[in-house]
Amino acid sequence: MRSSPGTHVWLLVITTTSLVILLAPRGLETHLLHRNSSNLHQLSHHPIRALLGSAFWIEDPAALPLYVVLFELLHAPVERWLGTVRWLCVVTTAHVAATLISQQVVLVAIRHHDVPRSMAHVVDIGVSYGLAATAGILAYRLAGPWRWLYLAGVVAFFVVPFVADRTYTDLGHLIALAIGLACYPLTRGKPVAPERRPGAH
Repeated sequence: MRSSPGTHVWLLVITTTSLVILLAPRGLETHLLHRNSSNLHQLSHHPIRALLGSAFWIEDPAALPLYVVLFELLHAPVERWLGTVRWLCVVTTAHVAATLISQQVVLVAIRHHDVPRSMAHVVDIGVSYGLAATAGILAYRLAGPWRWLYLAGVVAFFVVPFVADRTYTDLGHLIALAIGLACYPLTRGKPVAPERRPGAH
């Protein structure tokens, strides 16, 4: 935990907000999720709160154990590798940019009557954009063919749902992944994982 403090502080906040959602009455739960959402309505009225607050809540508290695993597998090693400041730069850029771009697409779709106006009020909340960006930049930590196998798997993981469902969240994930991959300059000077050779221990 001392080597990846940002990851674990983030996890602690998410755990706390998940408990709040779990224990809150139904009406209060809905209010909190909408109030901290980064949908068009909240972005137009409270842009800073919407962008920052949405990164510290998850819609389904039952998914918290999964996020704990993903944070330990993705965020923690990348934070240890890059350092807290660079890691935070990657996840913040991805979260903000993916949110703004995907919501701009929603706005255009509403104006062209491709989706109902109620899309401006849907709950858009969670930590998945940051995870997608971290998954992308983690590819540069790997060496040799493992990097390309990992990258192919990660790209497929995000592209297949987008092609199948074409949701705005899936679009946001692709944008965040692309931002993570584009952050390669932040990895310069950082060692990659050594390749395992046959017979090596």
